Amino acid sequence: MKTFDPVTLATPLFILTIILEIVFSRLGRLKAEYEAKDTAVSLGMGLGSTVAGVLFGGVIGATTLWVHQYRLFDIPMTAVWAWVAIFLLEDLTYYWFHRIAHERRFWWASHVNHHTSQHYNLSTALRQTWTGGLAGTWLLWLPLSFLGFPPAMIAIQKGISLVYQYWIHTEAIGRMPRWFEAVFNTPSHHRVHHARNPRYLDRNYAGILIVWDRLFGTFQPELDEEPCRYGVVKNLGTFNILRVAFHEWIAMAQDVIRQPRHALGWMFGPPGWSPDGSRQTSHDLKAEWEVRRKAPTDLDRAA
Repeated sequence: MKTFDPVTLATPLFILTIILEIVFSRLGRLKAEYEAKDTAVSLGMGLGSTVAGVLFGGVIGATTLWVHQYRLFDIPMTAVWAWVAIFLLEDLTYYWFHRIAHERRFWWASHVNHHTSQHYNLSTALRQTWTGGLAGTWLLWLPLSFLGFPPAMIAIQKGISLVYQYWIHTEAIGRMPRWFEAVFNTPSHHRVHHARNPRYLDRNYAGILIVWDRLFGTFQPELDEEPCRYGVVKNLGTFNILRVAFHEWIAMAQDVIRQPRHALGWMFGPPGWSPDGSRQTSHDLKAEWEVRRKAPTDLDRAA
């Protein structure tokens, strides 16, 4: 089977749909907020990610091929069942990669740039990491090669997943039909994932299938009474692309240098972890929000 790159094929569509979303939002025909400098950063991060992928792609490809030499089974790319299997297993792998990338600071440092925009539009989907190869998250896909899936098959399915996730980065689409929302990741589900509201933090890690979040207890529906506020807990307040790309790596290194005896906590604890508890993790923010939510109001006391 001749291999192809779904992302390369879809790139003209990415560009066209971003332009259309900008135009129709300006005409008041759909909901989308664009800011020129913010969009430029997203596009620049996407370009840089492509360059980084080319530079590091040889290492990933060679390692995947090396592992494939010791495969347990010979899985044919021409079998329909094999594509169904790689779809499910790759999507499950993506879920755990994405969850780890949010819950452990070392990998959050690589992923956080995707969440730094305070707007949520199609260009946000292109705000991709420059340091994913160095962070080593690609190692999570090696078991698929060890099982026997051809490296080209894995790469194609990863590309399909990335292309699918493009269209869910928008406010222009409301909720999909109920059956679709129950099974697949959608703009509504992914808006929650990008929100910094305490209720919404660390939820909806899905790539294509939202069923993983439902299965592992990380699902949160979008609520009409609580609109999503986008960005990170402490927004950067800058459009400096180098800071967007590397700020968390720098901050983590500074913490380790300042307190080397807590290096493991600084690097592999959850984002916001500190040895004295002076900073707040997502768990802390959610617990604080829960206390406020349950606290009686003045009207409750008067009654």
